[in-house]
Amino acid sequence: MASARTTDGQLHIPTVDITAYRDADAGEHDRDVVAAQIDRAARTVGFIQITGHGISAGTLAAFTAATDAFFALDAATKAAYRCPPSVNRGYSPPKSEALASSLGLVTPADLFESFNIGSQARDFPDVALPQEDYPDNIWPVEIPGFAVAVQDWFDAAGGVARTLVRAFGRALGVGDDGLAGFTTHSIDTLRMVNYRLPVANPVVEPDQLGMGAHTDYGIVTVLWADQVPGLEVLGSEGLWHPVQPAPGALLVNLGDALARWTNDEWVSTMHRVAAPVVDGVLVPRRSAAFFHDGNVGAVIAPLPTCVDAASPALYEPVTVGEHLRAKLAGSRSQIPTAGAQREAARLASR
Repeated sequence: MASARTTDGQLHIPTVDITAYRDADAGEHDRDVVAAQIDRAARTVGFIQITGHGISAGTLAAFTAATDAFFALDAATKAAYRCPPSVNRGYSPPKSEALASSLGLVTPADLFESFNIGSQARDFPDVALPQEDYPDNIWPVEIPGFAVAVQDWFDAAGGVARTLVRAFGRALGVGDDGLAGFTTHSIDTLRMVNYRLPVANPVVEPDQLGMGAHTDYGIVTVLWADQVPGLEVLGSEGLWHPVQPAPGALLVNLGDALARWTNDEWVSTMHRVAAPVVDGVLVPRRSAAFFHDGNVGAVIAPLPTCVDAASPALYEPVTVGEHLRAKLAGSRSQIPTAGAQREAARLASR
């Protein structure tokens, strides 16, 4: 596997314009170029700056205004929207999760607070789906227009994710529709995140992070983040590198499910969010991650194009549902996840 390029200690995050995959009149050559660019990025850094995504500035403005209004509510009001750890919906208060637990590690709880929505069983009336994997969304009634603005962003980010899955298929030699069968009723989650604790003088424990080191769990993550530093990516040389989205771009990174489908030819990159501290004070930082994770019953096993005599399968088959439940139990219940040795080993050279 090739290594990501650094310049003056800064990790290079490739930029890929996906317009050719949104333009019905684009030629095969143009799409081949996009797929080749994605393949190079996926084999090295696993993060990509995506342009040509087609999401309007107005959709983003309405979305961020809605999320800002929710996180500005008092703690008691937000707590009314908290769900049990087994339900990946609603509000999670600060220090209620530890993302590094999904790697089987024990760390201080993470500083962030969040609100989650996702795909629901009712969204797919023709498919019998387990409610526990496709739970109903809950919506805060205190913020007028919240549901509309957030759902609009969910739909827009989901469109980007589905476009990328088509490009991934071409890059992996299985065709534009080669991975689509894994995502016809994908478990998708939108996590809106705020990193500033709602207290006057927060205490940050040693080694405590805004969000602990982790890999994402599914196929692909579509990330919007503001320009406040914090996101860091673990490079192949074992150093953490700061990463910020380019103006107008969305950051995209690959998840564990896709790494397993590619037999680790593509990289599910370890990343974290440092506590956004300036002069000893936690400053506001916001992000929103759309996780496109695949159908609950889809079997994650290396693609035929990624396995041969010299590269035998590295993972036992597992369904998307089984994989996600194990990972979420780790982060939300802060119980170290068993069976995450390959992901955790990436932190060994920190």
